[in-house]
Amino acid sequence: MQVFDRRLVRRRRERAAATVDRVAPILDACAEILLDRLDDTTRRFARALDLGGRGVVAPKLAARGVPFVVSADLAAPMAARAGGLPVAADEEALPFAPQSFDLVVASLSLHWVNDLPGTLIQLRQALVPDGLLLASLPGLGTLQALRQALAEAETTLRGGLSPRVSPFPELRDAAGLLQRAGFALPVADQEDLAIAYRDPLPLFADLRAAGETNAVLARDPRTPPRALFPMAAASLPHAPDGIRPGAKLLVLTGWAPAENQPKPARPGSANARLADVLGAVEVKTGEKTGRRG
Repeated sequence: MQVFDRRLVRRRRERAAATVDRVAPILDACAEILLDRLDDTTRRFARALDLGGRGVVAPKLAARGVPFVVSADLAAPMAARAGGLPVAADEEALPFAPQSFDLVVASLSLHWVNDLPGTLIQLRQALVPDGLLLASLPGLGTLQALRQALAEAETTLRGGLSPRVSPFPELRDAAGLLQRAGFALPVADQEDLAIAYRDPLPLFADLRAAGETNAVLARDPRTPPRALFPMAAASLPHAPDGIRPGAKLLVLTGWAPAENQPKPARPGSANARLADVLGAVEVKTGEKTGRRG
């Protein structure tokens, strides 16, 4: 299924290479959340792939002692400013040989991919056995207030609406994506980002600066009405600290399979009841809890 216009994504990321520093604090905060997972392991990594890090991931990997970092991006100008050895590469057709890296970090770079399971498979193949993938992408609910405001404004102005905010995955699907791609020990969790704007128009400017404007194939190709964005901005809900567009970060962790990895126990192989360990009373399914007369 083709959801995104990949050529348009590339052109916008090429232009954003000159402006992405404007949103560096947001990108930096998201990278720190992701790399916190790296700090939780005692493993040391020697060869890392920074996929779409936009200048914030590669320096953090170097500061953590990773000696060799390749920075790949769909847009060559963005790869050139990312901080590692630059490679212009399409996430949907990665050019790396099997077992090229022991660490892959994809910080906010996979949400414009049409075939996310296929890309995850390629990343797993690029890892050595027991190599680590850390990835983050916006989750369902991100920019929900903006999505609703744009829909209402466009319906008022044109009598209909077109998709203007990308579809985002749900948390419950994230670990399944890793498992489907062949990763071992998959973990997915979600972080809510506290992002607020005093005025809504800088939100639109930041999305453009980051190369994150609409690239959905089903978008309306016509020039938006002049009143669309001011009308949408006026209807965004205000919190005490300003406009909160909603930002949910899905964090994915998975390991390339290896013989020496821990394996889940066989069902029924436990030698103690969980209720005994917790000091709780076991209640059978359908049985009412509480005291019995």
